[in-house]
Amino acid sequence: MFSATKISKASRVLAALGLGLVLSACASREMDGSFSGSTSQRLVTHSIDDMVRELPESFGELAGYKVWLNSYFLHDNALKGYADQRLLTELEQTYGLVRADQAEHADIALTVFYTSLATNRDNFGISIPLGFIPGVNETASLNVITLEKFHGIAEMYYYLSPLSAKAQAIKDLSKPQRGPTLQAVVRTDALGLPFITIPISNLDRHEKEGIRGHLGAE
Repeated sequence: MFSATKISKASRVLAALGLGLVLSACASREMDGSFSGSTSQRLVTHSIDDMVRELPESFGELAGYKVWLNSYFLHDNALKGYADQRLLTELEQTYGLVRADQAEHADIALTVFYTSLATNRDNFGISIPLGFIPGVNETASLNVITLEKFHGIAEMYYYLSPLSAKAQAIKDLSKPQRGPTLQAVVRTDALGLPFITIPISNLDRHEKEGIRGHLGAE
């Protein structure tokens, strides 16, 4: 026969497991700001690339004009600098604008507000917490079935302002104009099972993008 004490302990363990299952079924979200791994780096840089490609085609009407970029973000770091250079490259190579190093030498000012240059991680599903076991890390858990989503999110909006008489003569630029909000989300997901995680999407773009095909590659 089991003693009342043993039954009570077993009940507490089962209750803890049940509570853990309920809690872990909820979604959790965290930010990854280090970008030390290849996955997080590709997520955020691909999202910046996709966002910049969403610039309106009307920028082509400004070909030959000198543009000065003035950008803002919550953190003045290397990631912001990367986004600035990617944006300027798109303006130069795709739309034919000319980069100006100073506002005094520019026809147009492009003022950009980055609202997101980051990655998110979302977990949905059921897992069993193992932290109550002596000697096991309190954050340890065993997946029953979970969907792990890892996103790179880039978002911005901008203002175009005329700086020269030539630019002021453009009908749509007679005064500062706010452009649309541009957003891009790049995803990579994985299915978490006990003792194994199965990728169900990937970030590889080399097969469908790039310039190899234009250089005579087989």
